[in-house]
Amino acid sequence: MANTDNTDKKDLFAAYTEDSIRSLDWREHIRLRPGMYIGKLGDGSSMDDGIYILLKEVADNCIDEHTMGFGKQIDIKVSEHSVTIRDFGRGIPLGKVVDVVSKINTGAKYDSKAFQKSVGLNGVGTKAVNALSSYFKVQSIRDGRAKVAEFERGVLVKEHKETSTTDVNGTLVTFTPDDTVFKNYRYIPEFLEKQIWNYCFLNAGLTINFNGKKYISKNGLLDLLQRQTTAEDLRYPIIHLKGEDIEVAITHENQYGEEYYSFVNGQHTTQGGTHLGAFREAFVKTIREFYKKDYDAPDIRASICAAIAIRVQEPVFESQTKTKLGSVTMFEGGPSVKAFVLDFLAKHLDDYLHKNPAVAESLKKRIEQSERERKELAGIKKLANERAKKANLHNRKLRDCRLHLNEEYTGKDKEEMAVKSLTSTLFITEGDSASGSITKSRNVETQAVFSLRGKPLNSFGLTKKIVYENEEFNLLQHALNIEEGLEGLRYNNIVIATDADVDGMHIRLLLLTFFLQFFPDLVKNGHVYILETPLFRVRNKQQTIYCYSEEEKQKAIKKLGNKPEITRFKGLGEISPDEFGRFIGEDIKMDPIILSTDIHIQKLLEYYMGKNTPARQEFIINNLKYEKDLTEETAEA
Repeated sequence: MANTDNTDKKDLFAAYTEDSIRSLDWREHIRLRPGMYIGKLGDGSSMDDGIYILLKEVADNCIDEHTMGFGKQIDIKVSEHSVTIRDFGRGIPLGKVVDVVSKINTGAKYDSKAFQKSVGLNGVGTKAVNALSSYFKVQSIRDGRAKVAEFERGVLVKEHKETSTTDVNGTLVTFTPDDTVFKNYRYIPEFLEKQIWNYCFLNAGLTINFNGKKYISKNGLLDLLQRQTTAEDLRYPIIHLKGEDIEVAITHENQYGEEYYSFVNGQHTTQGGTHLGAFREAFVKTIREFYKKDYDAPDIRASICAAIAIRVQEPVFESQTKTKLGSVTMFEGGPSVKAFVLDFLAKHLDDYLHKNPAVAESLKKRIEQSERERKELAGIKKLANERAKKANLHNRKLRDCRLHLNEEYTGKDKEEMAVKSLTSTLFITEGDSASGSITKSRNVETQAVFSLRGKPLNSFGLTKKIVYENEEFNLLQHALNIEEGLEGLRYNNIVIATDADVDGMHIRLLLLTFFLQFFPDLVKNGHVYILETPLFRVRNKQQTIYCYSEEEKQKAIKKLGNKPEITRFKGLGEISPDEFGRFIGEDIKMDPIILSTDIHIQKLLEYYMGKNTPARQEFIINNLKYEKDLTEETAEA
């Protein structure tokens, strides 16, 4: 054995030559490791999928121009697969049009005088969009002259000569995401609209024309919170405070949980960071000092809905996707982010509460209500936590992923960990056969499985007490690590995986009721999905086609001809692990649970989960795929 080992080592040594060393150019590196630059390579079913990051990277440059005082309007058009963005800023200097979008570490943002507080300083954004687009076109219009360059997957295919023009100054970019990188992708209108609104909220007075519709915000974060809340749920009017480099909006609702919207230099930091941590701490400290009472922090923040936006010079993010701020100071030699936020709230929030005693009284009542509820739950929570330990959660109910269990990830590169955390997924399924199929076919690096035992309890109208008394809910809460809010959420994607039948739909509704009743911020922040699995398999000896609807089945039959074999999947357990691997891998199909801003959660739950009504029965019959397909199959037979 020793001789064999030595031989292997000699062979490896001999093979390690100059030819083993390879230098990648900027385009090759981005295409080889796209996740490092734009996060998830999803199909568009998640708000943080790469196709939305591509749009954001281009739009961010337009926003920076507006912030510097150039251009009050941005035009954005998104078709099925193509995006066009036009600003009315200064326009890229014509001699540098090609370099700015195709040479790494090239851009104006290195000159801090020109872009003091822009979103990014690394010169990567538009290069990543260029490299990951099958077609990319940039046009700059500047002082009566125009310059156009066209690329394919980052390769310059045509550089046009400068021409004269009467168009208004600015930059126009058109791109088509590469479908070899983003497979079966589609843009979801609600996600795009949310991106557009966030730009408007953070840049009061900016007009964005998106697909023919005008978006504008006059009151910034005040408008954001008004859009995200329902007036009848608010315990007091929204507190809106603005200062140099900081803006906050705060209110409390009647629902459970804490809900935050945090931004840095116009970037939506969906994973928070130092500024959000500072805000949560500063809010507690200010409230304690105002009321001169040492309230518990969870009681002060319970049911809060707040937004914070700050501007930092040369911000440091924990990954290229800029979802979490890592900066400690506001600028070199300046105050810490924590001290800056604390000083602002200590002065301006304190002043506001003194000037508005009615608001101060309503806030105090909300805090004391949370305090009473917490004390009532204290004993139950202790017993529930002990039960969760005894249940041996990680072996009996939860088959976890290596991202959370394996020590090999300790100390890993932050970029790599950030990408993995974005793809971390918990499948919630019912029954041994279904959970067994998913467990055998999952990606053990980032996908975990939680097994339900029977149907969950209908939690509509119940209090948080039931979460601790009910074993299933308590264990699920612990698996997700959301007892104290979303800060510790262990999985970015929570996927409800149930059978395509009446019982399966009922379980979906019961789980959604649980999340909306007790953890609505999970749904509002786009973490909850429904897994789509094929209803039919149509195959002959040469080809197999998986179909997700009756219409797809009919097309497959027509395509294959000669009476192909048709299999109807009525339960997840009927799909073999080998087949299941195809449906939860790179081509996974997930339907996001999207709440429109005009939806009142309690009214929604009353409609679906309250007393049985003819309207609800009609909805279920009209919207259940399984029942409709079964009826059609029976008619054909």
